[in-house]
Amino acid sequence: MSVITTAVLTAAEQESADYSQLALLTIFVLSVFLGFEVISKVSAILHTPLMSGANAIHGIVLVGAILVTANATHTLELVIGTLAIVLSAINLVGGFVVTDRMLEMFKSKPTEAKSEAGSEQ
Repeated sequence: MSVITTAVLTAAEQESADYSQLALLTIFVLSVFLGFEVISKVSAILHTPLMSGANAIHGIVLVGAILVTANATHTLELVIGTLAIVLSAINLVGGFVVTDRMLEMFKSKPTEAKSEAGSEQ
């Protein structure tokens, strides 16, 4: 009796695991489409604040990748986790660089031109 119960429970667990992976894949695909639609509708003036918010999210992704990789049990999981850490770190640093460059565009220029004009007179 216990062998049959174990076989039924194992089949049910496998079915729920397959459903879970399908559900996660569906959520991932829908989030990609939703993210693309949201980002494409943002006006140019809002890109700097949006990048700053995205950098915070990239930091969370980096911490998540580190935590998941720390619990890796197989070599493939370790390799994928390490790749996730590297790519998310590059994404985080690149986001800060882009945000810094965008903020530099809004700063006023130095007053060198005014001092040169004053010395000519």
